[in-house]
Formats: sequence, structure tokens, C-alpha cells
Amino acid sequence: MISQKSKYALRSLLALARAKSGEAVRISGIAAGEKIPKKFLEQILLDLKHHGIVTSRRGRSGGYLLLRPAHRISFGDVLRVLEGPVAPLPCLSRTAYRKCDDCGNENLCEIRKVFAQVASRSRDILDNTTLADCLADPQFVRADPRLDWIAVSSEGSPAENATL
Repeated sequence: MISQKSKYALRSLLALARAKSGEAVRISGIAAGEKIPKKFLEQILLDLKHHGIVTSRRGRSGGYLLLRPAHRISFGDVLRVLEGPVAPLPCLSRTAYRKCDDCGNENLCEIRKVFAQVASRSRDILDNTTLADCLADPQFVRADPRLDWIAVSSEGSPAENATL
């Protein structure tokens, strides 16, 4: 299960991906549009900034914007920044491996075998699903009047702008 912080992070990143390319979006706009507490969103965006996913711009036209194109930001990238390893067991983690205390032999562990499949499939989905993928798929694009604060280029849809 992912944390509320990660859900808010993904929602805010999708909001930034919908914005016109190069246009910064204010925290207050994201917070209101996505119904995320502003102070919590500030912390989340600061974490994402420190990990090279977003950047900020000061001044009158300031706010946050994606540092990388939406097609280069995967759900796995975001979850690893905020949650740490995505493995269901410590003995399956690629970045924070740790032997399970109660396991005598990893090679014979039935539980590990099942969860190795879970981890593999989860990683595949998370690492190969980008923000742009979500915006390009009509099932993911929200037609919600609350989101009219997000700038959309007259040259294309939010999904098309996300892949620029």
C-alpha cells in the first residue's frame, strides 16, 4: 500500500504534467485543484525538487514545473523517492537488500518465491508507467471542471503537451 504522501505527490506531478510546457504552476493552484493540504504539498514538492523531479521558479510567474519531461518520470521513480524500496520483502529489494531474520534458506523459501513474482510484476508496471502514459490514456484523463486552472496550450490537449 502506498502512503497518502505518495498519492498526493503523483496527483501533483500529473497536474504539473498537464500544464503548458515551461509554465510554472503555483502551489496554491495545485493544492486547491487536487484537494491537497497546502503545507503538506510544500513538503512533498520540496522532496521532489531535492531528487531532481521538479524545479521551482520564483517571482510573479513563479511556481513549480517538471524538471524532466513527463514521459521520463515513472511511478516507480516517484515511489522510490518517497517510500524507499518497492519490494514487498527486504530480501527482494534491489537497493536495500536485507536477509529476513526468520528465514533459514532464501533459495527454499516458498514465501519469497511467490513475492518475487509480485515484486517483479509490480516493478515492471511501476517502472514502465510514466506520467505521460497516464495523460495519454483516456481512462486516466480527468474531465473535471475543478481543473480549469491548469493551462492547456491551444496547440493540443494536456496529454499532448505532457509529452513535449
